[in-house]
Amino acid sequence: MGSLRTGAALTSALAALALTATACGSAGPGGVTDDTVRVGMLHSLSGTMAISEVTVRDAVQLAIDEINADGGVLGRRIEPVIEDGASDEAVFAEKAQKLLQSDQVATVFGGWTSASRKAMLPVFERNNGLLWYPVQYEGLEASENIVYTGATTNQQIVPALDYLKEQGHTSIYLVGSDYVFPRTANQIITAYAEANDMEIVAEDYTPLGHTEYSTITGRIADSEPDAVFNTLNGDSNVSFFQQLRSAGVSAEDTPVLSVSVAEEEIEGIGAENIAGHLVAWNYYQTTDTPANEGFVSAFQEANGDDRVTSDPMQSAYNAVYLWAEAVEEAGGFEVDDVRAALDGIALAAPEGDISIDGATQHVVKTARIGEIGEDGMIEQVWDSGEPIAPDPFLEGYDWARDLSGSGG
Repeated sequence: MGSLRTGAALTSALAALALTATACGSAGPGGVTDDTVRVGMLHSLSGTMAISEVTVRDAVQLAIDEINADGGVLGRRIEPVIEDGASDEAVFAEKAQKLLQSDQVATVFGGWTSASRKAMLPVFERNNGLLWYPVQYEGLEASENIVYTGATTNQQIVPALDYLKEQGHTSIYLVGSDYVFPRTANQIITAYAEANDMEIVAEDYTPLGHTEYSTITGRIADSEPDAVFNTLNGDSNVSFFQQLRSAGVSAEDTPVLSVSVAEEEIEGIGAENIAGHLVAWNYYQTTDTPANEGFVSAFQEANGDDRVTSDPMQSAYNAVYLWAEAVEEAGGFEVDDVRAALDGIALAAPEGDISIDGATQHVVKTARIGEIGEDGMIEQVWDSGEPIAPDPFLEGYDWARDLSGSGG
């Protein structure tokens, strides 16, 4: 296991933050006054990733509203400072810097793509900030300046591969967006395949926002793999599934298993274009837990009866509650104190019981495979039976020993 990384130039960064707070006037360190505490919300509200991230912003706002209605955190009302990452990793880094230094927020909830997370990471390390990252990702990372509330590899990708293998699917076609998460995920998938007598038929990448998939869908139709493992992100999935259907590839003959398509994306794709295909997540709108019915109802009451819930937005919603619980446990908002309180913080979440593993700052959670219905809802077809402890560096798997990546 790679160790958690230490923030660089911590003393000078904190000194700079103190000067900024003095210049700003009203709020003290960490954006805290006697009555309020500022937090950052940083998601893509425009660009190719807005199809996925707007709903995450809405879920964070719901959690903030609920906590405020219940008295706030340490008696203080949470005040969000909302920024648009604009589907651009450089903008994410710029806005993260603004939130931490100019706005003096106590913490930040945000990000989706691994490119955006990796662009923000040095900003949070330099400023000793704390980012709550809500989306499943490729693993091979751990930072003491990030809490990862989505799944890491052994809680999503590895269970998805186990499921495909159990179903007798041994030839796999890989399709992904051309950035960090899909390429690293496919490196992991290839290592798994080599150890489990599975064949990787082909591996194709396209830029984020790409819309022309007729060549790739034609190759899928011609090669007839047992299944497709899809790591496309954002609105590229709309074009891919529409063109896959036009190429005559059916879920019955060649199921596509996606790890970045949830209920929100299905609405954009059109249920008729994706029904029968598979997804791997830790939560669906249909997940049967004591907390989920109330969560779905509250989200739709706040945002409209036609709105759907999904795994990333639910993980973002959970993040606000986990942060609030850690703050209460710490008795204050300072990042070092909150970090020290993280281990074992638990929540009866819509996805089920979850808790923070302090050693990695990832969340213990249950893996689930779902099938997309004609109504656009996802019905669970398999789960791990119990929550899975995070293993971001895949130390528990012999076949993963040669994978690149470390905690540094």
